[in-house]
Amino acid sequence: MSVVPVTLLVVAKAPVPGRVKTRLAATVGAQVAAEIAAAALLDTLDAVAIAPVAARVVAFTGELDDAVGVEEISRRLASFTVIDQRGDDFADRLANAHADAADGLPVLQIGMDTPQVSVGLLAGCAQQLTEAPAVLGFARDGGWWALGVRTPAHAECLRSIPMSTSDTGTLTLKALQRRGVQVKLIEELADFDAVDDVASVREACLPASRFARVTRKAGL
Repeated sequence: MSVVPVTLLVVAKAPVPGRVKTRLAATVGAQVAAEIAAAALLDTLDAVAIAPVAARVVAFTGELDDAVGVEEISRRLASFTVIDQRGDDFADRLANAHADAADGLPVLQIGMDTPQVSVGLLAGCAQQLTEAPAVLGFARDGGWWALGVRTPAHAECLRSIPMSTSDTGTLTLKALQRRGVQVKLIEELADFDAVDDVASVREACLPASRFARVTRKAGL
């Protein structure tokens, strides 16, 4: 598989109990929610680490020293370029991460809520970004799980979009189109924020994945 000239960007948060997946934690507790988040992050990083792309960047926030799985996460992050998230809110941090990661290449950005991503899926999405000004993958909850842009200027529209709402995906698509950016829609995925999301995400993961093992252990 040839290398695709794209930067694959993961926007991630340290899985610190009480600071991550708070909607999930309301049902399963802060510690278990952080364990699930750590599993999802590691599964995601594993796929990204072997995807055939030119560069791999993680935009990170939170206190890693306090995180669940700190040693394993630290070892995995060593194979990535790690940058700090910056900005007053999540929308700003996303737009800034695109600018900070680009380095002259198109950027395909994902999060840590879709641990089912595979090398093949990521490679295919990256390839489509080389053929279109932007790509967008909707999430089933109304948001989006992936955004790829050929230039960081296209991601500037994120600053005006409310994040984590049921229409974030549609609003992002419309904002890009208003700027005259042609958008290719890519595969829709389920992501997880609450306990009711876990089963559908796990079904799309490999049975031996960390996310599958941890969520089964938690009885979800």
